[in-house]
Amino acid sequence: MLDLGLSILFSSLIFVVFKLFDTYKIQTLYAIIINYVVASAVGMFFYEKKIELFEIPAKPWFLGTLVLGVLFIVVFNLMAATSQKSGVSVASVATKMSLVIPVIFGLLVYNEKLGALKSIGILLALAAVYFASVKEKDIPLKKNIIILPALVFIGSGIIDTSIKYLEETLVPNEEFPLFSAVVFGSAACTGIVFIVIKSFKKRLAPNITTAIGGITLGILNYFSIFYLLRALQHENLNSASVFTINNVAIVMFSTLLGVVLFKERISIKNWMGITLAIISIFLVAFF
Repeated sequence: MLDLGLSILFSSLIFVVFKLFDTYKIQTLYAIIINYVVASAVGMFFYEKKIELFEIPAKPWFLGTLVLGVLFIVVFNLMAATSQKSGVSVASVATKMSLVIPVIFGLLVYNEKLGALKSIGILLALAAVYFASVKEKDIPLKKNIIILPALVFIGSGIIDTSIKYLEETLVPNEEFPLFSAVVFGSAACTGIVFIVIKSFKKRLAPNITTAIGGITLGILNYFSIFYLLRALQHENLNSASVFTINNVAIVMFSTLLGVVLFKERISIKNWMGITLAIISIFLVAFF
């Protein structure tokens, strides 16, 4: 449970950093790319064995890391577009409700078992994510723009499911740091290609503040994934439990951080969501 708690902590702090990006006028796109470069470097640093760069492409999980790297960049941009056109709450709900996809995958592919109380906990988790995310002045979701949140939902679910599949079948425990580093490196390369293409239309130069923001985000990002992978190895928690607790607790904890650090106003629906989150975590983790 310690590994899962650390993953939740680092993931929640990522939202705090994103909030500070707007406050300090940090260039988000450049910071994201710097973040992936730093996260990859941190993974390489914590990998205990000697790194043979030419041997990495021969790893059975290498192709998966390339796909994940592209997905990381694409889904992030979809989340940004959804936030701008449909509202932040819609993007948040679409992202966190995607926990359904890896849970269903675990049940179908790995024949994981869920008792009645755990099943109720997962259903409560979905309700908790919605109520914790919805705001009083939400932008209504129109039929003609449903495609964006749908893509965020599917993309986020595919990322979580892919990480679980690779961790379960192809990635040895001792290669977690290297695996995480290559995933982030792939995302960084994808982002750099995107920047190069975009620079033909408009050139932007990253500043010191952006670099600091990207470095901070990269460290948090790496450890959020690293500890999630370790949590998935826990003998007493199946993937359904891990993803449910992780996603719901992130919504709950990041909401509380918003109240404490940024004086964000929480509605009755939000508090209802936090309450449901606590109940769902209890049911999934201990029954």
